[in-house]
Amino acid sequence: MSHETINGALLKEMILAGAARLEKNRDEIDKLNVFPVPDGDTGTNMNMTMSSAVKEISAVQDLSVKNVAKALATGSLRGARGNSGVILSQIFRGFSRELEKADEITVDILVAALEGGVTSAYKAVMRPKEGTMLTVARFAAEQAKQRANMGATVMNIIETVVNSSQEILAKTPDMLPVLKQAGVVDAGGKGLLLIYKGFKAALLGEKIEDYVLEQDNSNNEVEHDNQDVIRQDVNDIMFAYCTEFFIQRMKRVVNDSTLDSLRNQLEELGDSIVVAGDDQLIKVHVHTNKPGSALELALKLGELEQVKIENMLEQNRQLNGDMEQQGEKEYALISVVMGDGFVDIMNDLSVDKIICCEQTMNPSIEEIVKAIEAADARSIFVFPNNKNVFLAAQQAAEQIVEQYDKQVYVVPTYSIPQGIGGVLAFHAEVSFEENRQRIDAAIEEVHSGYITYAVRDSVMDDKSIKKGDYLGIGNGQLLEVGADLNTMVFDLLKQLVQDPEGIITVYYGQDVTEEDAQKLVDSIEQAYPYCDVDMYHGGQALYYYILSVE
Repeated sequence: MSHETINGALLKEMILAGAARLEKNRDEIDKLNVFPVPDGDTGTNMNMTMSSAVKEISAVQDLSVKNVAKALATGSLRGARGNSGVILSQIFRGFSRELEKADEITVDILVAALEGGVTSAYKAVMRPKEGTMLTVARFAAEQAKQRANMGATVMNIIETVVNSSQEILAKTPDMLPVLKQAGVVDAGGKGLLLIYKGFKAALLGEKIEDYVLEQDNSNNEVEHDNQDVIRQDVNDIMFAYCTEFFIQRMKRVVNDSTLDSLRNQLEELGDSIVVAGDDQLIKVHVHTNKPGSALELALKLGELEQVKIENMLEQNRQLNGDMEQQGEKEYALISVVMGDGFVDIMNDLSVDKIICCEQTMNPSIEEIVKAIEAADARSIFVFPNNKNVFLAAQQAAEQIVEQYDKQVYVVPTYSIPQGIGGVLAFHAEVSFEENRQRIDAAIEEVHSGYITYAVRDSVMDDKSIKKGDYLGIGNGQLLEVGADLNTMVFDLLKQLVQDPEGIITVYYGQDVTEEDAQKLVDSIEQAYPYCDVDMYHGGQALYYYILSVE
C-alpha cells in the first residue's frame, strides 16, 4: 500500500499501532535495563506515556492532522513517566508542533516533524548522552532528510526511519561502554524503534494488535478556580485587571513580526503578557490598569471574541480571606517514596504530600502536578528520591511555575535516604533560598546503598553477574556482587562508610523480617562501634535493604 500523504485518520492509526507494538514488547524492553535488577522500567514508563497519548487521541472527534497531533503532544506530556517517558513526550511535542498547520502530512512536513522532535527532546535533557533514545531519534531524522532529498514517498521515509533506527540501535553499545558490558542495546532506543515499526505497519495497512489501555486510577477531575489570580496583598497589585480575549477575522496580514509588535505595545500597558496564535486566531492575556487600551490595540488587527476582564483587587480580597480561613502555608514539602514504612516516616517528618509508588511504576508528570497543586502553598520543595523521577518532577515544576505565582524547587535527591536528609534540613522559619542551600548541603552528606538481586546473567563494571546474585548498589553504581545477603551488606558498607563516627541507618524491605533485620543491625553495631546505627521498616519491594550513611 502506497501513501502520498498522511491525513489525520491515518496519523491516528499510526500512533495506535506504535502504542500497540510498544505495549506488546514492554517486558522485553524492561529486561534491557542496564542494571540487571528487578526494577527495569523503561518499557513500562514508555508504555504508560503512550497509553496517555492514546487516551487523549481517542477522545478526538474531528480527526484532522492538527487535532490528532495536538492530542498526541498533550496526552504524552500529561502521562509522561520516568526519564524515558519524558524524553518520548518531548519528541512528540516537537513532532506535533510541525504539524499545527498541516491539512495532510507530506514528505517535507514529515521530515520537518521528525527534526522538530529531535530538537525538542535534546533541549529537555541537560547533558544529552549519545547511545540513547536521543541518538536513535536524531539519526533516524537525519537519514530521513537525506532520503527525502533523493526523492521519496511518505512510505519510503517511514521505512528509512525504521531501518536507520534499527541500524543505530545496534551501535549503541559501542557508544556507551555500560551497555556493552551489560550486553544490551539502549532500552529507550528500542522502545522508539518499536513505535516507528508500528507507524510502518499502519501505513502498510496491517491489522493493529489489540491494545489494552492502561487503567488510570488517578483523579482526573481537578478544579483550577482563580488560577490566574496572584495571591498577594491587595496594596501590592500594580495592575488591577486581568484581561483576556481572542482576535479573529484579521483585517490585515498577521505574522511573527505582528505578534512581536503587539507584545511590545502591551508591555507599555501592563505585565503577565501572553500573545499566541497565527493569522487565523490570536489569544491575548495581559494584566493592566487600562483594559480598554488593550482592546483598542487588538481591534486594529481584527474582531474580538470571548472578552474577559476580571478585577484582581476584589478577587485577591476574597482569596486572602479564604487563605486566612484555610491557613494556606508558606511552604510545602512533597516526597516520592516506595513502601508503607517510608510513607509513615515521611508523615512523621510532616511532609505535606507523599506520592507512594512501586519502583517500576514511577509517578507521571500529571500526578506530581496534582500533588503540588493540592499542597496549596506559595513555596514548594519536591523530593523525587529517584534519578528516574527527577526529570518528570522538573517538567511538573515548570508547568506549575507557568500557571501559578509559586516557587518550586526540585531537589536533586536520587535516593530515599537523600530525601529524608533533605527534609530534615528544611526549616520553616528561614527564607526559600536559605532552605534551598541548607537542603542541598544536607543531601551532599548522605551516601546511599541498595541491596537487591539480579534477574539475569550479565556483566557490569567488569563484574560477572549470575541470575539470583545479590547486588550492592552504592550512590547509583554497582559496587558489589555476591551470593550471601548479610555479607553483601557489609561489603557495601565498607565502601560507603567514610566517617568512623558517622551515622548508619538501615531500612529493611517487605521481604525481610524485623528479627532478621535486627540481627543484622546488631552485627553492624559490633563492626562499627563508634557509629550510631538505627533501623527502620521501609516496606519497600525489590530491595532487601536500603542503607543511609552520613
